[in-house]
Amino acid sequence: MMLPDLSLYIHIPWCIKKCPYCDFNSHAITKNNIPEDEYINALINDLIHDLPLVQDRKITSIFIGGGTPSLLSPTAYKKLLTTISKYVDISDNAEITMEANPATCEHYDLIEYINVGINRISLGIQSFNDNQLKNLGRIHNAADAINVASTLKNQGFSNFNIDIMYGLQQQSCSQALADLQQAIDLKPAHISWYELTIEPNTIFYSKPPRLPDDSKVIEMQAQGQELLKQNGFHRYEISAYSSIEKQSRHNLNYWKFGDYIGIGAGAHSKITHKLQNKIARYWKTRMPSNYLQTFSINSIIPTNTGSRILHQEDIIIEFFMNSLRLTKGIDQNIIYQRVNLNYKQLINICSTAIEKKLLTPITTKNTKVCATEKGLLFLNDLISTFS
Repeated sequence: MMLPDLSLYIHIPWCIKKCPYCDFNSHAITKNNIPEDEYINALINDLIHDLPLVQDRKITSIFIGGGTPSLLSPTAYKKLLTTISKYVDISDNAEITMEANPATCEHYDLIEYINVGINRISLGIQSFNDNQLKNLGRIHNAADAINVASTLKNQGFSNFNIDIMYGLQQQSCSQALADLQQAIDLKPAHISWYELTIEPNTIFYSKPPRLPDDSKVIEMQAQGQELLKQNGFHRYEISAYSSIEKQSRHNLNYWKFGDYIGIGAGAHSKITHKLQNKIARYWKTRMPSNYLQTFSINSIIPTNTGSRILHQEDIIIEFFMNSLRLTKGIDQNIIYQRVNLNYKQLINICSTAIEKKLLTPITTKNTKVCATEKGLLFLNDLISTFS
């Protein structure tokens, strides 16, 4: 079993307001009540406890997600990133991404974050329609979103992503495309364009909004993909589109079943252990107060954490659940390295999906295992063939 690339995920669990569609580990808080210093120290102690998981590898990417990471100051991230670099080897060209909410960026100039080492910004905009933003429970408006993205461009920073949703409450196809066109006009390097889905344990799950029917959503998707293509955005994953060489390297590592260490409240890790020939998952306690207590000092073995070893059948399902999101599929050599499936085993396990035309045929010359257009459209059906 070969060791894959290793990424670092940092979770910031707070936001100003919990969105009704959000099922992430996020907790509403006022900005003045965020225990910034204590949390940064806890993150550092968390990493120190996880250092054995690194196994002498370099960190190829760092992603700061949430919650709303832009609630913390640039000074806090300078301390965090500087300290992390003392404990682990970060690649010279590592991608370091921070998620940002347009409404919280007014507290700090985003360039201040870039000056402390963050080299990619992901803007959670979701829509440029103020009514839809209100329906989604967002605390920013369209003007905030346009201003933040425009400021980044005007200050010479182009490596930013815009998150946009479609299939919103009573949304028409023309409205969805207008949102997407506005995102394109702001000239980001990357656009994440995805359908609003209703997840359990959310407000929308208990009080569902009136969403467009499936046929209208499919029309939005098809026309939106064509619009993105016409404007130079290449679809490399189900909901990810980028200009050339601007794919999210951190997310690519997830989709290729790479390893990652997760620090922060509720963060998860997935680690390959070469010597023991096993893959394990680890997780931290979800509640910020419990997390702060758990990692208040670095000399005690932390409680409120968990782990489990993945069985081979779990590894196979998780691998294909991630890798088949990529529009170009995954190479058979990587499948062998990550999942230990040889060519004969691969043919056998993929046969049902190929018969249903969810996967392209596999041959010794075709080195990719790749979802068809039908397979990308019905990914859950495709993944179910592996169970």
